[in-house]
Amino acid sequence: MALTKKLGAEFIGTFWLVLGGCGSAVLAVTSPDVGIGLLGVSLAFGLTVLTMAYAIGHISGCHLNPAVSIGIWSAGRFPVAELGPYIAAQVLGGLAGAGILYVIATGQAGFDVTAGFASNGYAEHSPGGYSLTAALITEIVMTFMFLIIILGATDKRAPSGFAPIAIGLGVTLICLISIPVTNASFNPARSTGVAIFQGDWAVSQLWLFWFAPILGAILAGVVYRWFATGENT
Repeated sequence: MALTKKLGAEFIGTFWLVLGGCGSAVLAVTSPDVGIGLLGVSLAFGLTVLTMAYAIGHISGCHLNPAVSIGIWSAGRFPVAELGPYIAAQVLGGLAGAGILYVIATGQAGFDVTAGFASNGYAEHSPGGYSLTAALITEIVMTFMFLIIILGATDKRAPSGFAPIAIGLGVTLICLISIPVTNASFNPARSTGVAIFQGDWAVSQLWLFWFAPILGAILAGVVYRWFATGENT
């Protein structure tokens, strides 16, 4: 598959993840008629990944996340030469998704993007008031487990055809755990897209939502590579 087609797929997939996942949080979480709450937002994020995994997994691998690309590279399954282009496509897709969400959300009178815009944060900007340390540990561990799920579900020894389901449900579970702590990032592209439009504290705290997911992903790649070593012996 040509790299340009892979990058186009990553752009569209990340666009959908941010529009669908963050859109559910911004537009529907507290709607008086159809408020979906924590469970609904978690499910929405999972569904974006599930649907895109089936739609573009055969084109680009459906990473949709710089941490995923880096983790898969860390596991020895992704070429380093494609890391930069993949990450760029994912960030641009996240920005595009956040941009469309911004246009839709500001169509409602009184909407205030600075109130949060589904951005990730810690301390006073954590949904549950969790500390920097709690947020750091949450994002490292959740991303670590997310990569273990991805690497295991897509392993050639795993049952074929079921990886998107496991990965989508994994996203849902991770969101259920981490939304109260950080608003659930484990994806630097998702965090960057909405933070740019929030434009205030989310940008100043964005460093954590690059550092922690990438660290967790690299650790998972190293661990899963160890699992795979000598698999035929």
